Formats: sequence, structure tokens, C-alpha cells
Amino acid sequence: MMTNSHPKFTAVVLAADRGPDDPVAVAAGVRCKSLTPVSGRPMVLRVLDALTASQTVDTCILCGPPKSVVDQEPDLRTLITSGNVKWFENQATPSSSAFHVLQTLPDEAPVLLTTADHALLSARIVDYFCSEAQATACDVVAGVARHETVTEAYPQTHRTATRLEDGAYCGCNLFAFLTPRARQAAEFWCQIESHRKNPLRLIRVLGWGAVSRYLMGRLSLNDALDRISRRLGFKAGAVVLTCPEAAVDVDSVSDLKLVENIISNKQMSKETLR
Repeated sequence: MMTNSHPKFTAVVLAADRGPDDPVAVAAGVRCKSLTPVSGRPMVLRVLDALTASQTVDTCILCGPPKSVVDQEPDLRTLITSGNVKWFENQATPSSSAFHVLQTLPDEAPVLLTTADHALLSARIVDYFCSEAQATACDVVAGVARHETVTEAYPQTHRTATRLEDGAYCGCNLFAFLTPRARQAAEFWCQIESHRKNPLRLIRVLGWGAVSRYLMGRLSLNDALDRISRRLGFKAGAVVLTCPEAAVDVDSVSDLKLVENIISNKQMSKETLR
């Protein structure tokens, strides 16, 4: 856990749709994907619940949904008007939204970036990631999970994986910006997240030498991070999360069904133990 020498994080939640006709929002009949109910509670509120309950976060910022949506959602409006959650208008893209919010925060403040569709996020996942990220002494840290960890727990899921020499990794939509130098990396880092569906496009930022090593299966996670650090001028790191739920977000209607089933099964297990 975090010690007193480590300041607490400001959490930034990206909560705007990537497009006007998001299939999850359409299937759920809601105005914005982040409002999709999971076990009766909108995803965005589940994420904010996890961040509020964590011991490593003391401020929550919501970037999106648009004000026209927020004004029609009593629970969100109450959180924002009470001051418990700060709200920013979303920008044109996730990366520009993150960069915009980060520019308003003190350079020395550690920032946790996540997304509103991380419906299985828990305080335990948040605290583990934040504590481990601060222990890396890096500028920017991404959360990842081993693909086998996720598929062993949930074989029915289809998670995008980047296959490296030391294994295949899934993104977890968790990023830590820990130093002033990390602020300049914010836009790039969000672009990396946007390319997670295409590992080759992601790997090209490392240079053609790295591409060759990747295609031959000779590029490890540490190699990739070292090359990012050298080419882009900030120290990049990763935290490998062992909780499979950390890598399960709601990108599709099938993901929504999976998340509903996971939560339902967990609730049934708790009832059985009582």
C-alpha cells in the first residue's frame, strides 16, 4: 500500500462516447455509453464508486459526458454540483480530452487516467495499480494484464492482446502520470491507448528495428518500454495486474453481457458464503 511519502492521486475518468451511435449505448437505450446500467447502476457511477472508495485517490475529475447529458442525469448532476466530482467538457478525442484536463492540474500532482466503461474496476485494483506505479520511479506507467490470466478466468471473452517475447498482454485502461515530464507525454500516451486494437501500429512508434524484433517474436515488454523511453524522452513503465477483471472493459454488447454475468456470479458467491 501507499506510504505517507507518496501523495494521493487525482483520478481523471474519460466518459464521452467515441462516436454518436455507440452500439453499447444503442443496445442499452441510453444517451451515452457511460450511462449504460450494469447490474442496475450506470457504468460511470461504478467507476466513480471504485475511485472514491480507494485509499490512493483523493480527487475525481469526470471528462464528459456532454453537459446536455449531465443535466438530464440527477445522480451525476448531484455529484458535480456538490463538488464531490469535478466535471470538464470532453474534447474531440480521448487523447485531447486527457491532455486538456492534465494541462489544468499542478505538474507535481500524480494523475490516474481511466475510462467510464471500466465497469469492473474496484478500489482494490486502483490501490494496487497506483501503489505499484509509484514504486517504479517512472514518469508514465500503464496497467497491463497477461492475456492468459484473462482468458483462463473468462474463456468466453475475446480481448485484444499484444504478443511479445515474454507473453501476450492486454491493456487495462489504467495509466499513471507521475511527474512533470509526464504531462508532455499525455497526448502520446492516449494515442497509444487508441491503437490498442492494432499492435503493429502501436509498435511502429518504437522504430523499425523494434518492429523487426516484434515480428520475429524477439521484443519483450521491457524492451518495448525501454525503446519508448529512449525515443520519446520520458521513462515509461508498466504494472502487470494479476486480477483478470482489470482487463475487461465494455467495448461491445458481448462485453456488456460478460460483465453482467461476472457481477451476477460474484453476488451469488457472496450469498452462498453467508
